[in-house]
Amino acid sequence: MPSALVTTPITPDLVRGALELEETPDGLLPHRLPAWARAQCSDGQLAMAESQPSGVRLVLRTRATVVELETVPTKRVYTGAPPRPEGLYDLLVDGRPAGQASATGGNTVTIDLSTGNAGMSSGPAGAVRFDGLPGADKTVEIWLPYNELTALVELRTDAPVEPAPASGRRTWLHHGSSISHGSDAASPTTIWPALAAAAGDVDLVNLGFGGSALLDPFVARTMRDTPADLISLKIGINLVNTDLMRLRALGPAVHGFLDTIRDGHPDTPLLVVSPILCPMHEDTPGPTAFDFSRLAEGKLAFTASGNPGERAEGKLTLNAVREELERVVETRAKEDPNLSYLDGRALYGEQDHAGLPLPDGLHPGPDAHRLIGERFAAHAFAADGPFAGTGN
Repeated sequence: MPSALVTTPITPDLVRGALELEETPDGLLPHRLPAWARAQCSDGQLAMAESQPSGVRLVLRTRATVVELETVPTKRVYTGAPPRPEGLYDLLVDGRPAGQASATGGNTVTIDLSTGNAGMSSGPAGAVRFDGLPGADKTVEIWLPYNELTALVELRTDAPVEPAPASGRRTWLHHGSSISHGSDAASPTTIWPALAAAAGDVDLVNLGFGGSALLDPFVARTMRDTPADLISLKIGINLVNTDLMRLRALGPAVHGFLDTIRDGHPDTPLLVVSPILCPMHEDTPGPTAFDFSRLAEGKLAFTASGNPGERAEGKLTLNAVREELERVVETRAKEDPNLSYLDGRALYGEQDHAGLPLPDGLHPGPDAHRLIGERFAAHAFAADGPFAGTGN
C-alpha cells in the first residue's frame, strides 16, 4: 500500500528568489517587488511581470519519493494568436534535473491585442506531481513557471520535509527585461540567468521584468535594500520598446539608478550589460508594436514603428543606448573599481542571429537563452571576471 501523503503548508522559509509573499484567497502569491514599490506604479504590465515568479523556487530537504505541489496558476491567452506554451515546473534533486510538469486548472486571462482589453475567468486549483524520487535524504527544488502567476496552496509528500539550510553560496541580484525574465525559454531553469547562476554556483534573485526594465526609481531602491554579493543590470531594450525617454534623460537616469544602488551596496561588484542584438531596433527607434500581419497568420511577432531619422531628435535606438551606457560606466569606473560594463552583443550578436534568429523579432529562443547564459557565466565568473572570487 502506498504511504499516505503528509501535507505541509507553504511558509516563507521554503521559498527562495521572492522578495515578498502575499496572502491571497488562492494561496501565497510570490512577488519580486515589495508592496511599497508596487504601490508606486499603476502599470498593469509591471504588475503582471513582477508577480510571475521567474527564478522563484521551493527548496527543501526530505526523504520523500513523492512530491506534490498544489497551486492556482494564472495563464494568458491572446485573442487570435496561437496558444502560449504551458508554464512548466522544473524539479531538481541535489542540483540535477529530475522532472518537469504543468499544472492544470487555475485562472485564465484573455487579452485582445488589437484593443488592449483583458478579461479573467477563474478556475480551480491544480497540482504537479513528481514521483519515483530516491528515498535518501536530499535537497529538492521546485522552480515555478516564469510565465504564469502561481499562487502556492500546499505541499504534499510521503515523508516529512524541512527547509533546506542556507547554501553558503553568494547571492546574485539581477535586473533586466523580458529576456532576463525568461521570454521564450524552454523552462524556468533554462532562462539565461538561471543557467548562468548554475554555472557560477550562485543563488539567483531575478528581477527581470517583462517590458518593465525602465530605470524606475523604486526598482533601484528595492535593489539597494536587497542583500546581494553580486549585482547586474541589463538595460536598454525596454527603453526603446516603450519610447520612454530621449537621449538627454538617459545618462542622468542611469547615474541616478546606480547612485541609489550604491547607497546600499557601495563596494559590491556591479556589472552593467547593454542590449543583445535586436536588428529591428539597432538603428530604428521605438515604440515596438505587435505585427498584426503576422498575427493574422497565427503568429505572435513584433515590429519597430519608429523612424531611423528620429534619432537626430534624441529618440533612443539600441546603438544609442549602448554608447551612453558605456560612457556612463567608463566615467564612474574611474572612482568605482567594482563597476564594469559588458556589451550585450558579446552575449548574442550578428553571427548568432544568423544561426539562431529571434523567433518573434524580439526575444531569443531556447537555444539562444542557453548561449547567452553560457557566455555571461564565462565572462562574469572567469578568474579575471567582474564576479570572480569566493565572496565578500
